[in-house]
Amino acid sequence: MRTIEIPAGAIDYDEAGSGPPVVLLHGLLMDHTLWDRVLPLLPEGFRYIRPALPLGAHRHAMNPGTDLSLPGQVQIVADLLDALNLESVTLVHSDWGGALFLTARGLDDRVARQVILPCEAFDNFPPGLPGRMAALAARLPAGIQLAARQLRVGWLRRLPMLYGQMARRPVPDELIRRWTEPVLSDPDIRRDLLAYCRGRLDKAALIADTEALRRFQGDVLVLWSPDNRVMPPAHGRRLAALIPRARYAEIPGAYVLSALDEPEAVARTMGAFLTSAETAAAPPGKPRRRG
Repeated sequence: MRTIEIPAGAIDYDEAGSGPPVVLLHGLLMDHTLWDRVLPLLPEGFRYIRPALPLGAHRHAMNPGTDLSLPGQVQIVADLLDALNLESVTLVHSDWGGALFLTARGLDDRVARQVILPCEAFDNFPPGLPGRMAALAARLPAGIQLAARQLRVGWLRRLPMLYGQMARRPVPDELIRRWTEPVLSDPDIRRDLLAYCRGRLDKAALIADTEALRRFQGDVLVLWSPDNRVMPPAHGRRLAALIPRARYAEIPGAYVLSALDEPEAVARTMGAFLTSAETAAAPPGKPRRRG
């Protein structure tokens, strides 16, 4: 793992390959290892960057006073792309939908293309039953620690309010232990996670910020899993309809975490998108954001 400093603090990231950058994001209480099964199957000729965002499984607590609400997390993604000096990025979303809002906030100047796997969108923040349970746990004394410990118990983890609706295939114990260790062992990591989970959400603003993707002019692959119950199937088609240069594809049989459930299908469809002649050229340049 490498580490880079941004205004919020130190962000760890993994990097493999060389070429046009592809930045693979993850969701709450996860890190870059979400993509371990997909990464070896993706095409060569690209620089794959997998950051560990401050969403509860990160190893370095953010600086005290950092805004870790949803808007603050969006800024963190933008600052990370700036710090790495990335151009013409393909940004890949999974589970966490916050980075969809880069366009709404005028922070997407480094993003040329996007791949949108099942993730939060429109008013689905926090998403479904697992999201509501996480939000409830964040408001109870020691609730986050209790939820993390429950995730470590296989039969509990498979309940619908935990991971039963997130992944169709059992998530390996070692992966869950890795994802939950920071929040169980480091009070500052818990502070970061709680700051995000307790942030206020305005449903009307969330919808407007998602619909701002109408202004995104790059190519987009919406790669949804119609069998999942957390990120509504209608949202995938709705995203594809509102983004001018979007195409829609499906990963049947997977739930939210299709990178775990069907890594071969995800890699095959993403790979075709990355290497297609249609997406080889970046969209017309936009003015570089200042400051």
